[in-house]
Amino acid sequence: MNRAGPRLSHMKTNIAQLPEAIVNQIKPPVVHPIWLRVTHWLNALAVIIMILSGWRIYNASPIFPFRIPSEWTLGGWLGGALQWHFAAMWLLFFNGLVYLLLNTGSGRLWKKFLPLRPTEVVQDFVKALRGKLQHDALDHYNAVQKLAYVSAILDLILLVVSGLAIWKSVQFPVLRELMGGFDNARVVHFCAMAFLVAFIVVHIIMVALVPRTLLAMLRGR
Repeated sequence: MNRAGPRLSHMKTNIAQLPEAIVNQIKPPVVHPIWLRVTHWLNALAVIIMILSGWRIYNASPIFPFRIPSEWTLGGWLGGALQWHFAAMWLLFFNGLVYLLLNTGSGRLWKKFLPLRPTEVVQDFVKALRGKLQHDALDHYNAVQKLAYVSAILDLILLVVSGLAIWKSVQFPVLRELMGGFDNARVVHFCAMAFLVAFIVVHIIMVALVPRTLLAMLRGR
């Protein structure tokens, strides 16, 4: 017993004296940098607030023959919902801008999401349907994931543009006309929202199936 103590102490000393490069190899690599995690969760918060408040705004003047259950909405009344919607809108705009700039400037956008080949998307989609799509490497996106994330980014941009066409219809007549008029802009905005909700649902299901992805987005590894 007396000999074991010095041996353990000697092992700890040796580990502490290992070169930094070797120690870094022992540690799990960083999958998501801190700036990505912060902007991701802020975007998620802004999107959820905008969806729930947007449903309340929609209920005040439906464009389809149905209404969203009031229990699923945020704001309580039209004025309150608009306040929530505009507050989250600015958070989403500025935080999303930071997200895009950092992704582009760091080269992560091109490295993670491109190239995106249709043949690879089809192949990985078939694998996913058969339950054979692997998720071993969290730092690598398969073709289906690439398509989903790129589509979500483009959809958010469409939401911002169509939202401006609705909110500032007089100030941005070109946007309004590109959307086919005010009423069509509302339809585009609603459909883009529905696509985003579908993406979120699928995203949550995939996270539940691969919990390591949530841990990586929380702690980076």
